Amino acid sequence: MSNNKLTIIDRKGSSHELEWEPDQTLMEALRDNDLPVLASCGGTASCATCHVFLEKEVFETLNERSEDEFELLVDAEGYQECGSRLSCQLGFSEELNGVTVTLAPEE
Repeated sequence: MSNNKLTIIDRKGSSHELEWEPDQTLMEALRDNDLPVLASCGGTASCATCHVFLEKEVFETLNERSEDEFELLVDAEGYQECGSRLSCQLGFSEELNGVTVTLAPEE
C-alpha cells in the first residue's frame, strides 16, 4: 500500500482524498478512483478531457508543458496560464505527493 496522497476538488467543490500509485499518471489515479475524468484519448495528449488545475506553487515546480499539451489547453474551458495541465502528462513524483488538484470544467 502506498502513502502517496492527493486531494482532489471535484466540479461541485467536494474534496476527495485518494492514493496515487508511483506507476500511475495523475489521469490514471483520477480515473481509477472513479472521479469524473473522461480521458477520451487514453492519455496520449490528443484531447483535453483530463484538464486539471494545480496550485501556482506546484505548477511552477513542474517541467514546462509540451507544445501539444499547451495547444490543447489554451483552447480548453477555463484555461489558466499558471495552473492548467493535462493530468495524463503528469507522472507521479515526490514533489506532487500530497498536492491539491482541481478538476477543470467539462469540455
